[in-house]
Amino acid sequence: MNHPAPVEISCENMRFLITHNPPTNATLNKFPEELKKYGVTTLVRVCDATYDKPPVEKEGIHGICAVCTCFD
Repeated sequence: MNHPAPVEISCENMRFLITHNPPTNATLNKFPEELKKYGVTTLVRVCDATYDKPPVEKEGIHGICAVCTCFD
C-alpha cells in the first residue's frame, strides 16, 4: 500500500511534520532516519502505539502520547 509523503506545516516559530503511516516494529529501522531528515526532535503520537519506543528514543527523538478529542 502506498502512503502519501509526509507533510510539513510551519506556524510562526514552530514546524510540524504530519506522517500518514505510523511505524511498526517491522518498519522501525527507517523511521528515525526519515524523521531526522526533517529535523524532528519530538514525536507526538495520536494513535495507539504500533512500535517499541526505545529504538526511536535511542536516536534522540522523544515521544509523547497525546489524546485527540473532537468537538462539534
